[in-house]
Amino acid sequence: METLHPRIRLIWIARGAIAAVVLAVALVALDQWRVTVPPLAIAAVVAVALVLAVGYAVRLYQVWRFELQDDALYLERGVVTFVETAVPFVRVQHVDTQFGPVERALGLSSVVVYTAGSRNADVRIPGLTPDRARSLQETLRELAIESEGDDAV
Repeated sequence: METLHPRIRLIWIARGAIAAVVLAVALVALDQWRVTVPPLAIAAVVAVALVLAVGYAVRLYQVWRFELQDDALYLERGVVTFVETAVPFVRVQHVDTQFGPVERALGLSSVVVYTAGSRNADVRIPGLTPDRARSLQETLRELAIESEGDDAV
């Protein structure tokens, strides 16, 4: 099983920090509107939110795994709800590599695997180096082509 690059934790922590700031702004706005919210309470809520965000990011990094098996891409992920996903290569329609601005700044990228079907029709593997993402994209593309003749049912 492969793990993600450790820098993905920074992205996940940043998302949690942004959520904590939004929560703080909402509490300050609530305080300005009609309900009195003590500054100490706002600081405590934001601090707890930040601690939870960091803990969540660290734990998510610990459990996020993926593997190329004989006939499928297998993923394990999740903190509150643990999810195991198997994507049969015969169901892969196309594979993209994505480099968002924050990911590029941290030297990371993601691979998105689009599958046949309507429910959860794509799977994203974040936190890969650009070289690993391109390599994985090419490997998945080749495995999907090889399995084209197989029956998906």
